[in-house]
Amino acid sequence: MFVVGATQPEWFEQIRAIIPEHFLLVPGVGAQGGSLKDISEKAMNKDCGLLVNVSRGIIFASDGENFAEVAGREAKKYQQEMAGYM
Repeated sequence: MFVVGATQPEWFEQIRAIIPEHFLLVPGVGAQGGSLKDISEKAMNKDCGLLVNVSRGIIFASDGENFAEVAGREAKKYQQEMAGYM
C-alpha cells in the first residue's frame, strides 16, 4: 500500500501509471481540501484500489452533545458519495 494525499489530484494519473494495481491510502479529503470526485476520477483502478481517510471532516463535524449523530451523518454522506463513483 502507498499513501498519496488527496490535495494534489493531478498527480494521481502519473502515480497510477507507475503503480496501476497497488492499493492507495488517501488522506486529505474534506477539511484539508481534497475531493472524492477528483480522486475517484483520477486514482480509482478496476478494483477501486482506494482507502480514503476523511477523519477531520467527521471528528470535527460537531463539538456538541449531538456529536455522534452529526459525525454519523457526515460519515454516511462521504460513504454514499464514494459509492456513487464506484
